[in-house]
Amino acid sequence: MSCSGYDLQQRIMLVKILVCDVDGVLTDGKIYMSSDGWEMKIFHAHDGIGMRLAQKHGLPVFLVTGRKSEVVKIRAQELGIPLEQVHEGIRDKLLHMQGIWEGAGVTAKETAFIGDDLNDLSLLRHVGLACSVPNGVPEVKKAAHYITEKPGGEGAVREVVELILKNQGKWNY
Repeated sequence: MSCSGYDLQQRIMLVKILVCDVDGVLTDGKIYMSSDGWEMKIFHAHDGIGMRLAQKHGLPVFLVTGRKSEVVKIRAQELGIPLEQVHEGIRDKLLHMQGIWEGAGVTAKETAFIGDDLNDLSLLRHVGLACSVPNGVPEVKKAAHYITEKPGGEGAVREVVELILKNQGKWNY
């Protein structure tokens, strides 16, 4: 469901919060684990700077992921994302977001969400700006208003942040 330029612009102008899935969006989707429980994820510095820029310009960033990982909390802390905005082990992302929206004083239509897999579909279908990465599954890309050029884990989140900030007139670099 890609948008016309005008429709996309209208959706972007309403965005007040950014919500990101983690595996496949902030990472390339690979999860490195050892038999002793050691886990590693690889994050891109461009996404990190993008999330810092979002926050600097009044666009709170929330991480909502189906898995639990200490690595995600560590990365969020590095980026200045408050731990109360990091939501892990979430099975029903749409249901979970109801509480976040209420707490943040925003609506689904004021939310940009970046997802890549089937567990993201219900939320993608309800937010004002639904984004997918090109490595997302076909059903997610079909539900998206915007598909990034950059793959997950390689600057896709930064791309969405720039899209929002530039269209909202907040990009002054």
